[in-house]
Amino acid sequence: MTTIDPQALRPLNAAVLSDVLDSLGLMQQAMKPFMRPLDDTLQLIGRARTGLYMPVYQHRAGENPYEVEIALVDDLKADDVVVLACDGPSERIAPWGELLSTACVARGAAGCVTDGLVRDVRQIREMRFPVFAGGIGPLDTKGRARMVESDVPVQCAGVNVRPGDLVFGDVDGVVVIPREHEREVVARAIHKVSGENQSRDALRRGERLGDVFRRLGIL
Repeated sequence: MTTIDPQALRPLNAAVLSDVLDSLGLMQQAMKPFMRPLDDTLQLIGRARTGLYMPVYQHRAGENPYEVEIALVDDLKADDVVVLACDGPSERIAPWGELLSTACVARGAAGCVTDGLVRDVRQIREMRFPVFAGGIGPLDTKGRARMVESDVPVQCAGVNVRPGDLVFGDVDGVVVIPREHEREVVARAIHKVSGENQSRDALRRGERLGDVFRRLGIL
């Protein structure tokens, strides 16, 4: 299957992509509204590298609770998006912070999405690394959670995500495009953006909304 360059999605937005996915009957591809960006001026675009977390309630002496997530981050490539599933919104699992973000930037990764918490927010914002999270909190995962698997199918914020799926985030939210549908979704989304631009121009000229909708069918 031929895939597309994730950067082809730069002219698009989450709302248009969600509309196109809906039109194809894929109506469960937008993450739940509690998922918010740390910086709403940034886009997040790339391919999913997934991590699955489970809660724990103790830390055993001599155990490295970060082993699986370290291996995932060290293996990241350009345009990878880390997607961490914590069965969120979680109030006690905070898998992401400044040092992981710094490691991602050094490897050219595109961002992080987690339905858990994120910390070190000021530092992450300063590096302009796109992160979408279910909340903000200072907690460490040590003694609270650990990543048990990576690069496996997960559910994050209500959306099934598989390794390699396209992930797109902006101020409106996060959508996930299944790999087998990506070419059609992106082509239709580019066409829809063109139609929306025509609609906007017509409305600015003073045309009536009903007339514009009847002619272009876009709202």
